[in-house]
Amino acid sequence: MAAIQYYDVILKPVLTEKSMSGIGEKKYTFLVHTDANKSQIKEAVEKMFAGAKVKRVNTVNCDGKTKRRGRTEGKTAATKKAIVWLTADSKDIEIFAGL
Repeated sequence: MAAIQYYDVILKPVLTEKSMSGIGEKKYTFLVHTDANKSQIKEAVEKMFAGAKVKRVNTVNCDGKTKRRGRTEGKTAATKKAIVWLTADSKDIEIFAGL
């Protein structure tokens, strides 16, 4: 497989009630590429959002759910979430501003 570029790592922000409550603590949640590691996620956040300095990254692998349609059974795609903590002196991420 080809190397993952920094603009391919972050897929979209996670906008749930729990993830939005962490914004005051500079804690942001993103849906990321399943093959991305913590250092790639840190690099992607710092390059994509100017002034953001990452303090810590936690990742969560989420298995696909089992779904049925009649007798046929299948699974949805597996995903990966990243919880990113920013340092106290870094700028906020503009995507989440005003939400």
